[in-house]
Amino acid sequence: MPANVETMFYVREKPWHGLGTRVEEAPTSGDALVYAGLDWDVVQKNVYAEDGTLISGYKVNTRSTDNAALGIVSDRYKVVQNNDAFQFTDDLLGAGVTYETAGALQDGRKVWMLARMPHRYIIAGDEIAPYMVVMNSHDGSSGIKVAMTPVRVVCQNTLNLALSSAKRIWTTKHTENVMSRVHEAQETLLLAETYMAELGRGIDTLSKIRLTDKRVMEFMQEFFPVGQDVAEAQRKNNLRLLEDMKMRYWDAPDLSSVGRNGYRFVNAVSDFATHANPIRKTKNYNENLFLRTVEGNPMIDKAYKMVLAAA
Repeated sequence: MPANVETMFYVREKPWHGLGTRVEEAPTSGDALVYAGLDWDVVQKNVYAEDGTLISGYKVNTRSTDNAALGIVSDRYKVVQNNDAFQFTDDLLGAGVTYETAGALQDGRKVWMLARMPHRYIIAGDEIAPYMVVMNSHDGSSGIKVAMTPVRVVCQNTLNLALSSAKRIWTTKHTENVMSRVHEAQETLLLAETYMAELGRGIDTLSKIRLTDKRVMEFMQEFFPVGQDVAEAQRKNNLRLLEDMKMRYWDAPDLSSVGRNGYRFVNAVSDFATHANPIRKTKNYNENLFLRTVEGNPMIDKAYKMVLAAA
């Protein structure tokens, strides 16, 4: 497990980001707090200089279980406790919501939970499951983020496309009204419903854009150029990565019934971006892969724009 991943769990099958401790049943929020190692509170304390002088205007957020310092924040910062974030998701999705995975990153400075939403969508013949990620920071580096992450069930490919017509991420800062903003559940559900509707239209458009094999190869080589102007070491690496992506487009069993079109290409790129092993795997590779679930994956977005431009 990467060093920056402090605690985490997942249910039954290892998720696409490959992190966590396995449990048999998807837990409710109370159990998820324990499984994820998030059953602690943030306690704010005064900040002092080395000579003991009180530094006004700032607080240090500490963890109740071990007094670890999570970050120094302004005294306008309002804490959202881990159990409050879970309660928000419970209130949003209704009774019986269960959590697929949750955890703490960067020594507790960032925490998150991922819940599978109750609706199912069949788009272009595929079951697309919408997930909701709630991410919170206790170090002042970011506010609360709520993001939609659609996942193609058959292969666990994420399809969190940056659609110009619908937002995927909802945010709020740690300010005086943070809890009232967090509990604006209707806004979040509307975001989710709108995004999934627009995603369906986007995938339908991709499915109608025919691509020749030659054009697909040109697209792939934009990601991994192998021309003579590329340094030999880089060219060797790119050839390896290119072969991997080609296999995911032409040979993937889950795409055997999908035509030679834009949807197939975006899925192949998503499969590569989500599951392929990099040339060099850093210790926090899987953590960064998960964080892109929230922020978006530039590689998948680039593939989507390339196909639309080719229409």
